[in-house]
Amino acid sequence: MQLPSWQKLDDQAVTISRALAMDAVQKVGNGHPGTAMSLAPVAYTLFQRILKHDPAHPDWIARDRFILSCGHSSLTLYIQLFLSGYGVELSDLKSFRTLNSQTPGHPEYGHTTGVETTTGPLGQGVANGVGMAMAARYVKGLFDPEGKTNLFDHNIWVLASDGDLQEGVSAEASSLAGTQALGNLKLIYDDNRISIEGDTHLAFTEDVSARYRSYGWEVIKVAAKSDGDVDREQLEVAMVTALSEKSKPVLIHLHSTIAWPAPKAKGTAKSHGSALGDDEVAATKQALGLDPSQSFIAPAEVVNHARKVKERGGKLYSDWQSQLNLWKSSNPEKGKLLSRLINKQLPNDLEKALPVFASDKDIATRAASGKVIQHLAAQLPEFWGGSADLAESNNTTIENGGSFLPVNSQIKGANPYGRIVHFGIREHAMGAILNGAALHGFVKPFGGTFLVFSDYMRGAVRLSALMKLPVVYVWTHDSIGLGEDGPTHQPVEHLAALRAIPGLAIVRPADANEVTTSWIEIIKQGKPAGIALSRQNLPVIDREKYRSAAEVKNGAYVLAYGDEKQQKDCQVVLIASGSEVHLALSARQVLIEEGIKARVVSAPCLEWFAQQPQAYKESVLPKKLRARVSIEAGVAQPWYQLIGDAGVAVSLEHFGASASASVLFKEFGFTVEKIVAAAKESIKKVNE
Repeated sequence: MQLPSWQKLDDQAVTISRALAMDAVQKVGNGHPGTAMSLAPVAYTLFQRILKHDPAHPDWIARDRFILSCGHSSLTLYIQLFLSGYGVELSDLKSFRTLNSQTPGHPEYGHTTGVETTTGPLGQGVANGVGMAMAARYVKGLFDPEGKTNLFDHNIWVLASDGDLQEGVSAEASSLAGTQALGNLKLIYDDNRISIEGDTHLAFTEDVSARYRSYGWEVIKVAAKSDGDVDREQLEVAMVTALSEKSKPVLIHLHSTIAWPAPKAKGTAKSHGSALGDDEVAATKQALGLDPSQSFIAPAEVVNHARKVKERGGKLYSDWQSQLNLWKSSNPEKGKLLSRLINKQLPNDLEKALPVFASDKDIATRAASGKVIQHLAAQLPEFWGGSADLAESNNTTIENGGSFLPVNSQIKGANPYGRIVHFGIREHAMGAILNGAALHGFVKPFGGTFLVFSDYMRGAVRLSALMKLPVVYVWTHDSIGLGEDGPTHQPVEHLAALRAIPGLAIVRPADANEVTTSWIEIIKQGKPAGIALSRQNLPVIDREKYRSAAEVKNGAYVLAYGDEKQQKDCQVVLIASGSEVHLALSARQVLIEEGIKARVVSAPCLEWFAQQPQAYKESVLPKKLRARVSIEAGVAQPWYQLIGDAGVAVSLEHFGASASASVLFKEFGFTVEKIVAAAKESIKKVNE
């Protein structure tokens, strides 16, 4: 979207962008003015001359994506959304970082039009960009694998800081981006050598350009001008050059001076995260040729000039739409798929021929999940993902899906549009890449690792929940049941910690048929979820004897009522998840033989159960039934809200050990005898 020439009004737009950044922070009294000031010409050039976008259609599927990875500099983005006409107005800049404003302290996806992802935790945006670029290539394969059209071609632009590139997650993701030869990924690295503590050379002296070249990236350096300002003309040349590079990702290594041209604040750590002060703001405006007595200067002729980008974007969109209509007429089946994905619909036959598991053979829930994944892959061409080098253990490989690798890969089975993603041993990047893929749209991404390593990716998982993204985390080896690998690999506190994340569903199926129903419900809900699966084989519950696994969608359900005749009255309820449910069923039988009526509740997902109507929750766990036992091979913290003051938790409040699963379950009290004793203890508490 290049203009024939740079105009005086463009210079003025950059100038007022710098002034607006100062004024917005000064008004609220806090924020990050320095980077927004120095990056004003960078962001303006991108939005006005480089990006393919249409402010009137912010969800245009063929748009270029822009990610501000250094989210603390949110004004860098907000000011361009204002100038480009995305709906952010001067009044929004005046309410920067205040409650319910359209301009929160860090960009928030789904809150402000034009914001492609929530950023702020440094490095995440870089990895999101890698995920978007990977998803863009996969989507290209869904609709145009022969490369007959450019309808589905677009670029991902990321603006990142020193801090972003210090975070390990960006290194993980950038390494993978090089392996994937993502020619649609362009990263601008703002090297201003300033962070909160001062000169970045206090802790960060590596040769970043050399590092990225070693990853397999193309690197273009842009030095600052002699006065310290961004060399905008050379930067634009670099951007145009980056667009011509199709075979590898591009790093534009840009040198800038933070807070340029503030007389005293430029190049200082103070300008990174503090208001400049009235005197410095006035002096800077004077240096910019603006009236220092005026705030939030936005001359109509400058804003109107900048908003002509809407005309150019509208023309691009209109031409694209005409071409798309022609493509649909020539590709009716692909057109139907595109329409379904645009409308976020699922196939009508999603549940057709679902795997059903017989009760005559034990099976690990991770293995059952692998079979369900094959079914989903057959029904959903958008279903795409892999594992952090654990596919054989996680059972996340899509059979005959092809390895997602670039055309120049020498690896056997490589396919640039493959469905199997090899993330390598990069859990944190995997999570952030999955987020980027989900944000891009048209893919349903999933990624697997051991549950204990969810710690390594927690930052990305939290952002999945914050953005409400349809990302599925396949976490296997979910307890001490993984056995001899010992306490370093045995998750104890992880289920509780993950359940503490608002908006994240943690699903721990009791058997293979609960796995099937869990997966279907996760896909239907289209929200972030983690499915926790066993390494060890588990009995498949006889559904002719006990309640149907279809009730998994309710989060918790009565699997077996009080006695052999399934009478609803009972004296104690046993609540369990995952591999401990079959123990609860066995304990129930012992209690019944001793004349104690016991109900078993399978509770695969506490979050789904919490969302049910009160009447349903009462039918499963009647308030009058105070004798309750929770059974889960992890810390008991989340269960106390269900078992109450008379309840007893059968749990694991310490780390595990290295031994077989059967030995560990017995050693740590996950036995029928222990559950029976706990039930009697709870009944005694009620009667005291």
